[in-house]
Amino acid sequence: MRVELLTVGDELLLGDTVNGNAAWLGRRLADHGVEVTRSVVVGDDLEVIVAAVEAALGRADAVITTGGLGPTSDDLTRDALAAAAGVPLVRDPELEARLRARTARAGRELRPMALRMADVPKGAGLLANSAGSAPGLRVELPGGVVYALPGVPFEMHTIMDEVVLPELARTAGLPAVARRTLRTARLWESVVATRLAEVEAMDGVRLAYLPGPAEVRIRITVAGPDAAGRLAGVEARVRDLLGDAVYGAEDETLDRVVHRLLAERGATVAAAESLTGGLLGAELTEMPGSSATFAGGMVTYATEAKHRLLGVPAELLAAHGAVHPDVAAAMAAGVRDALGATYGLAVTGVAGPEPQDGRPVGTVYAAVAGPGDSRTVAGPRLPVPGPGRETRGVIRRMTVVHALELLRRVLLGLDAGEESEEAQADREDRD
Repeated sequence: MRVELLTVGDELLLGDTVNGNAAWLGRRLADHGVEVTRSVVVGDDLEVIVAAVEAALGRADAVITTGGLGPTSDDLTRDALAAAAGVPLVRDPELEARLRARTARAGRELRPMALRMADVPKGAGLLANSAGSAPGLRVELPGGVVYALPGVPFEMHTIMDEVVLPELARTAGLPAVARRTLRTARLWESVVATRLAEVEAMDGVRLAYLPGPAEVRIRITVAGPDAAGRLAGVEARVRDLLGDAVYGAEDETLDRVVHRLLAERGATVAAAESLTGGLLGAELTEMPGSSATFAGGMVTYATEAKHRLLGVPAELLAAHGAVHPDVAAAMAAGVRDALGATYGLAVTGVAGPEPQDGRPVGTVYAAVAGPGDSRTVAGPRLPVPGPGRETRGVIRRMTVVHALELLRRVLLGLDAGEESEEAQADREDRD
């Protein structure tokens, strides 16, 4: 089955709102073996929406739209679908009664414009919305079927999971599909793909590489008979080929892995940051309940603060500047002792846009001070995508990943994970 996505709204077209609905739908449909062939964004224009729907049905078996089902004058999807079908909009009495009852339960007065949500193209089917007011619509057109969903994400998710996906599975006879996403840190995408070449060649197996700053997620898809059984074997082979660079699966983010490992050991961590300016601490407090294993942090951005608050020796700072592996190690030990944590985790480096102390942009050092020792990873220079604010953001995000990955390796007793020869060669090619 081929499906096209059509998201409606001026706010999406003009970039005021990020189109998260299309991204979620694409992942969700792929997870259920549905081929998404195109994703289009249009503004709140009746004729444009009609033309986009008709064009999509000329290429695909079904179209899923989001947005334009609300009560205001710029919510035009239902009007466009009625026009495409050549039918009028009609007031659905049952839907009107539901809207009135829902408003009364909330203790609000029903505004006349809200009744627009009870107007549907004649002959359209209603898709139950257990999470909100506006139902989805199913409209049969000459070229295929259109599923129109609300733009509010949690309402769209609900209708998609409860109604649309089961219907697509029944009508399309989708093959059995099993999926698993693995997460890696500090490996280049090209290195991951090279190591997994033999898996790529397996029948009925497809890999997707989803790179981010210093991380790559690998989505494994296995289709056909006994897909779930085969997936387990494929996953095991992927893990074997990538080794300890695999830190988690599915939604198991690196910060969650670190917290779990700390909790298992009855340990805590404190963070000292320079170039990241609090991003490392923010990451370590993202998970609910993180206070059990995160003792706190210090943002010692200025060189003097590293000496005054963390006890980094003044002579070390004078001799090498703030960006040095020994400075990172001293920061880690200082924050561990200051906050009484089991481990200290520290980062210092150059986020740009200018070099610092003779060190180029992208030079980053991370260190862990543990109960018995201190371990420092002195990066090779991190890749720099270009000048300006984007560069700083990418380097700062990569630094957070490098630091958490170093801590994970220390907690597991692994080597520090220095850059592999393959990754180094790839970096040099990019430089």
